[in-house]
Amino acid sequence: MELAKKLEAMAKAKGCELLLPTDVVVADKFDANANTQTVSIDAIPDGWMGLDIGPDSVKLFQDALAGAKTVVWNGPMGVFEMPKFAAGTVAIANTMAGLTGEGCITIIGGGDSVAAAEQAGVADKISHISTGGGASLELLEGKVLPGVAALDEKSA
Repeated sequence: MELAKKLEAMAKAKGCELLLPTDVVVADKFDANANTQTVSIDAIPDGWMGLDIGPDSVKLFQDALAGAKTVVWNGPMGVFEMPKFAAGTVAIANTMAGLTGEGCITIIGGGDSVAAAEQAGVADKISHISTGGGASLELLEGKVLPGVAALDEKSA
């Protein structure tokens, strides 16, 4: 949590708001049949683990995305492969699809996020999908990707 607070302060210093979940779906074990409950981020019971964002967090992120012109999504909101922990990810995937319909450029980078969009049935409603999560982010940072550099060297 200390790292998250440090990152939040760094973002604020740069005029950027870092949103963190306010509630989570927790489980007593990493299992599709685990006991679950939704709790505040500050009230996770000892021995339990957060496996999805809760409904308040979904609304927080949806409100932040409303009216966006471009959204880049990398990484699911929870363990979407297990139905009990898929709601947050599916909600954000549906939000992304809705934004595309409003003219927003929506980009999903990373195999897990792509799989989540496919599972939610909205992959065809996203502007651009890339299974190269880390590489996608590096490209957006302006870094030269090794594969592209090798092609440039071959053509020189």
